[in-house]
Amino acid sequence: MSLFSRKKSLDVLMAQAGDSEKGLKRTLGAGSLIALGIGAIIGAGLFVRTAAAAGEHAGPAVTLSFIVAAIGCAFAGLCYAEFASMIPIAGSAYTYAYATMGELVAWIIGWALILEYALGAATVSIAWSEFLNKLLEQYHLGSIPYEWSHSPFEKALDVNNVMHVGIMNVPALFILLLLSLLLIKGTQESAMVNSVIVIVKVAIVILFIIIGWKYINPANHTPFLIPADAPPALKPDGTFYDYSGLFNHGLYGVLTGAGIVFFAFIGFDAVSTAAQEAKNPRKDMPIGILGSLVVCTILYVLFSWVLTGVAPYTDFVKSGKEASVAYAIETYMKDQLWLAKVVTIAILAGFSSVILVMLMGQSRVFYTMATDGLLPKMFSDLHPKYRTPYKSNMILFLFVGAFAAFVPSKVAGDLTSIGTLFAFILVCVGVWVMRVNDPGRERPFKTPLVPLVPILGMVVCAAMIYGLPKETQLGALGWMAVGLLVYFGYSKANSKLKE
Repeated sequence: MSLFSRKKSLDVLMAQAGDSEKGLKRTLGAGSLIALGIGAIIGAGLFVRTAAAAGEHAGPAVTLSFIVAAIGCAFAGLCYAEFASMIPIAGSAYTYAYATMGELVAWIIGWALILEYALGAATVSIAWSEFLNKLLEQYHLGSIPYEWSHSPFEKALDVNNVMHVGIMNVPALFILLLLSLLLIKGTQESAMVNSVIVIVKVAIVILFIIIGWKYINPANHTPFLIPADAPPALKPDGTFYDYSGLFNHGLYGVLTGAGIVFFAFIGFDAVSTAAQEAKNPRKDMPIGILGSLVVCTILYVLFSWVLTGVAPYTDFVKSGKEASVAYAIETYMKDQLWLAKVVTIAILAGFSSVILVMLMGQSRVFYTMATDGLLPKMFSDLHPKYRTPYKSNMILFLFVGAFAAFVPSKVAGDLTSIGTLFAFILVCVGVWVMRVNDPGRERPFKTPLVPLVPILGMVVCAAMIYGLPKETQLGALGWMAVGLLVYFGYSKANSKLKE
């Protein structure tokens, strides 16, 4: 049996999904799934990556970057919705690939999902740490020393022109531990906490859009695209950022910006990892996936337009990248300082919900891979009382915590984006393959215009991968090489589908 013909039968998957006594508990309805998606989507991507993409690549045209990213997500989201309604089991794109393209492709996509969920949680926990410091400063409670809230690879000059070098990001570790313990306690409890946070942070985003709209300076939106001869911008370490590079201005800058802000859309696919915990997955999964994507896209375009209108994009190279909203309010909306404090509190809570969903998604992917024999059994061990994959959550905390404590957010964030884009491409391929190989299978939700929609999804996502920095692409290739070593060294021999 070849590695590509080692496939999980859809009938076996459906039987596995229906075994509610031994598996994960079904507690989530359509509303909880939409909230889960919004909880994962609105977070560091919006509040941190928007400023990073605008300041370094797209300028005010970061709004176009969001639209490009949303188009790619829409195509992939339609494909996810078909699979999630048809195969209501934990594992997301990994499970879909196993059923359509075989074990080796499934392993590759499962390994790529580690980049998405685990590194995504690490990136957001780093942003959480930055905002915690911002909150302490706003309430005049001091601040956590730079050395203990940044990675060893980061440095910055303070107001006295003294250089500080990071040692370890302690606050990021703290929030990861707290949320890992909540996930071990139970999915329903986690979903309830997430739903409350989602209501608060969506309200704050809308409040910033409404109040910030009247502070927009039209000059900040002109020119809309960064010109090739734009003056260099000052960076935190005292050096200058050059815009003359091909992907640092113009339409190529918009494309690179799309790859960066794409991180802001990561989350709607995390809904699919909860398929085995949905009460009525055939109907509710498409609603949860596509509903959360639509809501967030509208908010993103409006938010990015206001943010780049209130503050010039060059500001985000030196100041405010991590706490961009609070920075814009404190600098250009000085009669609304109360809003900066409210926004910072809401964002801290919002980041917490993103981390929560990312950790949940990763533990469910590990759970499914372990039940297939591709990872050690401990990743699928359920807590005797809470029926959650508690060992997986504990191991995941150690892995994600290492990245959060010692790796800069930009590195982790770009790797997260490329891992997700790769997963999206394979899901689009999988829908097309299954339509050809099993056209008679019941599909509660059908992706329209197949193969056009999957092909467009593949093209747009591949374009965003192309626009990401070359070092990120090489890092992802290195990660995949390690994954193949693990597969051929352990997983292939322990697979439950081995000959």
